[in-house]
Amino acid sequence: MSEQQTEQTVPGEERPEARLERAVRAAEQALIEFEIAVETFRVEVENFSRLHHQKLGPMYSRLDELDALIAEAKAARSGDPEDLRRAREARSLVMPMPGVDELFHDWLDSDGISDDAGAMLTERPVRPPERVRPSEEVRRLYRELVRQAHPDLAQDEAERTRRDEFIARVNAAYGRGDERLLRELVQEWAEGPAPEAAGPSESEELYARLEWLSRRKELLAMVAKELEDSAIGSMLRMAPEDPDRLLEEIAEQLLATVSEREAELAGLA
Repeated sequence: MSEQQTEQTVPGEERPEARLERAVRAAEQALIEFEIAVETFRVEVENFSRLHHQKLGPMYSRLDELDALIAEAKAARSGDPEDLRRAREARSLVMPMPGVDELFHDWLDSDGISDDAGAMLTERPVRPPERVRPSEEVRRLYRELVRQAHPDLAQDEAERTRRDEFIARVNAAYGRGDERLLRELVQEWAEGPAPEAAGPSESEELYARLEWLSRRKELLAMVAKELEDSAIGSMLRMAPEDPDRLLEEIAEQLLATVSEREAELAGLA
């Protein structure tokens, strides 16, 4: 039998590496989808944390102040050393730390607390915090860009570097919910140099690739668990479709607690 006949593939026969290649491609796409999900949740947690602090921070501060006033009133009435100690501890929680004005200058005005923050403690209407959660269209554009430009799809270091730099810009735009910039990035990627087509892979390289993808997924799973187990992540998972309503419910609970503390303080006065 000639060499040419030996190299011919029997019709319907699959190359030995073909199944492994399919497994690698499937693992790559699954990892990309997982990364998208983790990054999406990370941005949601970060933005929800910002809204939570902006909307509820003044009420938490008011509760700390009321707790200190109540403890001080009890200590003044009893003169007990233990009550005096508790009063000092409660007051230390609301005493300003060095540099606090600089850290929270956006919250403070010439009279101390900002107008919006003060409105949270009164009947005056408060300006709703700026919405920073990405819209559905922003999420769609983000997913499209990551699927196309993910660095793990690169075939050489130069291409990976280009993709890394591009995805960093995509992540920044997504974090700000900037739909206009994401559309520009979609156009930029479409007009940029196309990645080189993947050539045939050796079995050893494919196995190594699968092992790397597996390790990468394990690391992402750890990051996802940390986000889900965090205080803000746990709160967000309670109402993933309507976190704004969850904030309103927490605000109502805090206002009720503020009213209880104020009534207790009035009884001690």
